[in-house]
Amino acid sequence: MSTADTASGAAPAAPVRRPGLLRTAWRFHRTKIGVVLAGAVLLVAAAGPFLSPFSPTEGAGMPNSASAAGTLFGTDEVGRDVFSRFLHGGYTLVTIAVASALAGVAAGAVFGIVAGYLRNWADELIMRTNDMLLAFPQLVLALLLLSILGPKVWLIVAIIALSHANRVARVTREATLKVVEQDFVKSAEAIGVPRWRIMAAEILPNITSPLLVELGLRITYSVGTIATLSFLGMGLQPPQADWGLMINEGRTAITIQPWAVVLPVTAVAVLTIGANLITDGLSRASIGIDRGVEK
Repeated sequence: MSTADTASGAAPAAPVRRPGLLRTAWRFHRTKIGVVLAGAVLLVAAAGPFLSPFSPTEGAGMPNSASAAGTLFGTDEVGRDVFSRFLHGGYTLVTIAVASALAGVAAGAVFGIVAGYLRNWADELIMRTNDMLLAFPQLVLALLLLSILGPKVWLIVAIIALSHANRVARVTREATLKVVEQDFVKSAEAIGVPRWRIMAAEILPNITSPLLVELGLRITYSVGTIATLSFLGMGLQPPQADWGLMINEGRTAITIQPWAVVLPVTAVAVLTIGANLITDGLSRASIGIDRGVEK
């Protein structure tokens, strides 16, 4: 407070409080559109199994019939209801994608914080291991391991999470390097706070913005990777319902029964676009682009 303010008795100006990351991101129209798009697909994935008129493996008519009785979008190549399989297929895809992204971001955050804070042999070991893993294309590595060990759900989650972790670790390390130089970290070290507590209570809360952005990106990548693996026959196996598997099964008769391909492709595309818009909004908010907020 200045001398003039003291003399006049004026109250000191209140500190300007910036809105939180989520509130700032919500001010962007792109974020709202992304929430609507992604939310619609997630709602279908969550509620679909309870709304489907048929079981995903139940025969509902002649194969590849566009107007089978009791069906909305006809039947697939073996006579199952396309709409019922679509409603059931989203749940497995979204569940595996979210689980893979959460596991990958969590592991990457731990490795990145440890590497960025300790900056010793652990940093070298973690980052050189990351460099080695990044040398293998994600999809090729997944196909190799799945062909050896078999297409199991837990293995799909583990492989995708591993491919996410090394990328998230690099982003987290860079964010950690900026935080460790702050005074509050130096003060905690000076009073003898254990290193693990500094990493958990001082560093982690201050790098949540890039981690949220990474989580959005990783969910998007997970959806695409899982759908691709199912399309190539290395993801979920028949007769399970899965959007990627539906595309693979319906491609041979797409000119006769296009809905078996159109429905899952549209859902994956809308979910990907929605997640990208949300991530873009979070990214803009995290770096403080206020002038870009749409009015």
